[in-house]
Formats: sequence, structure tokens, C-alpha cells
Amino acid sequence: MYNRKNTHERVQKSLKGRFLFVIGILFFLIYFVLGMIVIFWKEFPIALTDTYRVAFGVLLIVYSFLRFVRLLQKKQS
Repeated sequence: MYNRKNTHERVQKSLKGRFLFVIGILFFLIYFVLGMIVIFWKEFPIALTDTYRVAFGVLLIVYSFLRFVRLLQKKQS
């Protein structure tokens, strides 16, 4: 049977909180995709050696995951 008590105990986030959460996920995806593009785009418009290009891409991906972890920690509290 459906427990109505559970629905009343949940606290809904404000519209601002939900908006900031969506923006946080959007920026996580932007940094992640940008890192993947930098790694796999062979003729990158900026003159970088392959090693620096891959290192820069990995740095962007790591930064995106750090942002995502911080976003989840804020959501849980």
C-alpha cells in the first residue's frame, strides 16, 4: 500500500536549488565533452603536441568529475 507519510516528510528543493542543480550538471557535461574533444580531435586548432593535448583533455575531465562530486555533496546536504 502507498505510504503517504513518506511524501509529507520529503522536503522539496526550491526552484533556485533545482535550477542550480541542472546548471551544475550542464557544466559537468560541457567540461567532460570538451575534454573528450580535446583528446580525440587530431587536428586541434591550437598548436599542441599530442602529449600536452591529451594531458589537457584529461585535466578537463578530472575537473568535470570534481565539479560533479561537489555538486552531489551539496545536493545531499
